[in-house]
Amino acid sequence: MITVTSVEAQNRFGQLLDTAQREPVTITRHGRTAAFIVSPQDMDELINARRKRSKAVAEFEAWSKRASQTALPAAAELSDEDVIRLVREAR
Repeated sequence: MITVTSVEAQNRFGQLLDTAQREPVTITRHGRTAAFIVSPQDMDELINARRKRSKAVAEFEAWSKRASQTALPAAAELSDEDVIRLVREAR
């Protein structure tokens, strides 16, 4: 990944668009990352990963809600260590 300042990016924009087809480009301003230029393929992968993550979180939250509705009251008193021990014993 190459890194350029915002001034360099303005002066070399066309070249950076070509470079972004091969590798992401980091643009900095005042020494801090301000933006990235990525290829459409990389952007599609990022969007798909974000979509999958959001779906997984929603599914986990739905499962957690169902589990909390069916769990026995004693389950709420279990510590993380208790759960780990019970899982190990069940194996």
